[in-house]
Amino acid sequence: MMSHEKTALLIGATGRTGRRLLPLLLASNSGFAKVAEYGRRVTPKDQLPVESLSRLEQKVIDFEKISESGLKDGKWDVVFITLATTQAIAGSPEQFEKIDKGYVLSAAKEAKSTDSEFKQRIVYISAVGSDPASRFIYSRCKGLTEEGLAKLGYDDTIIFRPAILKGEDRNLLEKAISPFTSALSLVSSNVQIQFDALTKAVLKAGQLGSSSLPAGIVKQDSWTGGPTFSVIGNASALKLAKT
Repeated sequence: MMSHEKTALLIGATGRTGRRLLPLLLASNSGFAKVAEYGRRVTPKDQLPVESLSRLEQKVIDFEKISESGLKDGKWDVVFITLATTQAIAGSPEQFEKIDKGYVLSAAKEAKSTDSEFKQRIVYISAVGSDPASRFIYSRCKGLTEEGLAKLGYDDTIIFRPAILKGEDRNLLEKAISPFTSALSLVSSNVQIQFDALTKAVLKAGQLGSSSLPAGIVKQDSWTGGPTFSVIGNASALKLAKT
């Protein structure tokens, strides 16, 4: 798909998943000659390897003025979106949907090249249970975001649907149910996933693309008869992280 020096764009690099993904993208063996981090905040450079900074472009953007972000000026081979929030952090259901869906879709649309000959891939971290018709705002918002991304027309749209995220910076709910999910994970690979495993899988999917991933990792899905996209569930993400 991409024979030239590849570029990667990361939206949401300061979040729990994004801050683990950025160092992987900047690693010398990532395959990306240039990595861009765009967001409301950017990672302090003293938290990143000095030797990688020459390949890193950082820009603080206003999602309310996305057309002024400069995203359209870059030609990104792979767009990674790890931007997400919660109702508690957002402050209201309306703000949650505005950030979790609106900002994601507007950034993805702006990052899409106008050059029809330029092939692009987008990788987005959604969640298990996503459904645009769900009664629950979280699941509905994730499903609507998936549906919206698929309609943007990227050449390869990959959606991750992890289950419970496990790591040192879990939220209160994740900590409360951790004993139960840890026990269940002994008999099922659909229950939880470590942040580090998820980011390794996300990187691999971005590097290889749907068609080149190991057999059985990807399944095709669509919402309400819309465009199809590739889905990687929790169990498949765990497998991919080990490859």
